[in-house]
Amino acid sequence: MSLLSVSDVVAGYGSHTVLHGVSFEVGPGEAVSMVGLNGAGKSVTLRCISGILPPWSGRIVLEGADITRRSAEQRSAAGIATVPQGRGIFPDLSVEQNLRLGGYRLTNRTYRQRRDELVERFPILAQRAEQKAGSLSGGEQAMLAVARALLSRPRLLVLDEPTAGLSPSATGVLLRFLSALRDQGNTILMVEQNVTFALALAHRVLLMQRGQVVATASPESLTDRQLLLDALGAGELSGSPAPVPEPAPARGAGKAPARRRPAKKAAAAPTGARAAKTPAKAAAEGKAAAPRRRSAGPRPSDGAGGGGSTGS
Repeated sequence: MSLLSVSDVVAGYGSHTVLHGVSFEVGPGEAVSMVGLNGAGKSVTLRCISGILPPWSGRIVLEGADITRRSAEQRSAAGIATVPQGRGIFPDLSVEQNLRLGGYRLTNRTYRQRRDELVERFPILAQRAEQKAGSLSGGEQAMLAVARALLSRPRLLVLDEPTAGLSPSATGVLLRFLSALRDQGNTILMVEQNVTFALALAHRVLLMQRGQVVATASPESLTDRQLLLDALGAGELSGSPAPVPEPAPARGAGKAPARRRPAKKAAAAPTGARAAKTPAKAAAEGKAAAPRRRSAGPRPSDGAGGGGSTGS
């Protein structure tokens, strides 16, 4: 009997469908990694399992109980603990206060017992107990987030990209710790972009493409980079670029190109006083410069009266 069973889950945001019938199982004590390209639906699948995003259809079963319609708090009480992407710690609270929030359902006595067990695995957390969580290194914050989730002793530990933002040394520390949890029989479901980390931790790998689990494989079968890229549907990213097709020949290709006459230079536009005049301005200047025309009537005589010659 599987500990977690996901059957034909369809989910998304608004009118956009992300998951198109996701189905898989996780057995007790098994470590399963989900890998895929960006946008394949890995983190959305974890949100549906954790109760953060209600699925539109399908079923999610935990230890034989249908939890599809349960809230995130009810799923936490049923035994699912999630370390979200970005770790979700409270940076302004101390390390001790962050741990206490992870065990808010526990009595004080039970909390102290479990906390002491965890700080034996994470000695750095005991040393930083009164320090603000935001001042820890990335690796220490990751350990704090995992320790907080383990306080409830979950049946299923869900990890969403736990190595995001970690240095290589911090990633190695986290891998050793999670591997110890796996070897102790803890059930782990993890989404991880660091494929090397995902393969090193998992008993089994789920390959996702376009909102579906398309294959299940062993980590050993995916150590070849080309095989992994092909399995993820990313074979074109493997090395040599795809050949660029030659452009189709233009109409009339093969004929000698016709000689084109060089274009005549446009006359430079006159500037300043030589600039072209507008028609209205030219007309106005022409009217002002025209000579004044004399009257067409008879010229007056030199005599005062203007009379003609006298008779004898």
